[in-house]
Amino acid sequence: MDRHTLNNTLNSAEVACVQSGVRFTQKRKNVLNTLLQAEKPLSAYEVAATYGELFGESIQIMSVYRMLDFLIQEDLVHKLSSLNKYITCSHILCDHEHNIPQFLICEQCEVVQEIGVKKNIIEALQQSVESAKFQLASPQLELRGTCKACQDS
Repeated sequence: MDRHTLNNTLNSAEVACVQSGVRFTQKRKNVLNTLLQAEKPLSAYEVAATYGELFGESIQIMSVYRMLDFLIQEDLVHKLSSLNKYITCSHILCDHEHNIPQFLICEQCEVVQEIGVKKNIIEALQQSVESAKFQLASPQLELRGTCKACQDS
């Protein structure tokens, strides 16, 4: 991500937090910055290590988890449960409503693509699940396969 886009994304995240009435502390901003600069999803431990490299200070893993939880709550970051890793939302710079985020995960290179699924599709899935007397913890789907770059190589 180029410096201009990175700064715009961080500024947009800060504005969103102000509008939500929550504090976007420097450390929270740095954790988001760490994920924005990553080429792949990162585990909390990878976030902590990369944070140390980028900002020249160590950060406790429990603090990383709390900050990641905050960023998830503010819809700035997504947790990929199947990988136990985190990725920034691809729509931080947008100011319109989006579809439900779903993730295409390449099993070879671990690149993740966020796509939107229409709400009516997710609602139909939830109705089907509820009719089976099951309650979803999350409507998020993580679909595994092979990305175009890996298919071509």
